[in-house]
Amino acid sequence: MRKLVIIGSTGSIGRQTLEVAEHLREKIVIYGLAAHSSLELLAEQVKKYRPAVVALADPGKRQAFLSLLGDTWQGRLLTGAEGLEELAADPEVEMVVSAAVGAAGIRPTLAAVKAGKAVALANKEALVAAGELIMAGAAKGNAPLLPVDSEHSAVFQCLMGEDRSAVKKIYLTASGGPFRETRLPDLAKVTPEEALAHPTWRMGKKITIDSATLMNKGLEVIEAHWLFSLDYDRIHVVIHPQSIVHAVVEMVDGFCTAQLGPADMRLPIQFALTYPERRENPFSRLDLVTLGRLDFSPPDLERFPCLALAYAAGRRGGTMPAVMNAANEEAVTAFLEGRIGFSAIPALVEKVMEIHEKEGFVSSPDLETILDADNRAREVFSSLFQRQGLAR
Repeated sequence: MRKLVIIGSTGSIGRQTLEVAEHLREKIVIYGLAAHSSLELLAEQVKKYRPAVVALADPGKRQAFLSLLGDTWQGRLLTGAEGLEELAADPEVEMVVSAAVGAAGIRPTLAAVKAGKAVALANKEALVAAGELIMAGAAKGNAPLLPVDSEHSAVFQCLMGEDRSAVKKIYLTASGGPFRETRLPDLAKVTPEEALAHPTWRMGKKITIDSATLMNKGLEVIEAHWLFSLDYDRIHVVIHPQSIVHAVVEMVDGFCTAQLGPADMRLPIQFALTYPERRENPFSRLDLVTLGRLDFSPPDLERFPCLALAYAAGRRGGTMPAVMNAANEEAVTAFLEGRIGFSAIPALVEKVMEIHEKEGFVSSPDLETILDADNRAREVFSSLFQRQGLAR
């Protein structure tokens, strides 16, 4: 039995991981769960799966959480960022699913790889903000890093058995989100409800907005740079509205391998949990007979400037990706709360990046410098927000 920890168990990926783990219950036991603030759902999960350890990111919610459990659970409760790190590095644990949303996933992911745990990585921000540190930690800890994102799982599968030095380029596909054909002037009037209506995937709110701006694909470009040791000129994005082809790998001899599958995150989750085995499951299947057409087109960077910002941040390196990511998190939250318009998301992210370039960029940061840059970016965003009269 493989002992599993899920960091971010109440989020979309965390919930689907638990569903996959139920199907694989003869192979997997839920050893630990961690979440930030969805106390009622976390309590339900604890009652159902009986983990030995639970970690709460917010220490102030300890008593409220315990009151929800009553006497139904006698495990160990950890709190705070230190608690998440302790759970991720627990000697009993064999695999950690890193599925927390945002920069909160950096520390536990790094703790897991340093402790030599296999990590099923769904938290984009860990590699975006601290890719060099995560990859170095994984190499030193001899920790397998298994991508859960459908696109990176696809690239990983296309490269199985291949000499990675023979890769010419990779293509990550993007659905284009709900505004793929929306006129540029109309994007300023987009509502959060419209942006959350993704045409093919059902995901958490933050990643759904990132998909609508194409920032999600930009984050994946930076992830791919670290996961597959490719420079940015060899990582391409194509719009593919059907979300059937998840990635294409072109080799130096011109042969291309594509990975196809339904828009169902349970498939890459299960692949990561069972790798190198493949197991039967009751999940979605692809029907080639009824598939119809597959369309591909280049992304419109005028409509989706966030993708260009992510490429620029990745190429700049250092603290810039962490700053871009933090500014984007703040902008997405502000948009979801109705405090800014959709078109203000890339504008504010770009402004925060410009300020950081002038005032605080560090080319070879350690973890504390990265986290400090993250915090500073959020402060700069707040200052810009107030100065431009955007606040309520």
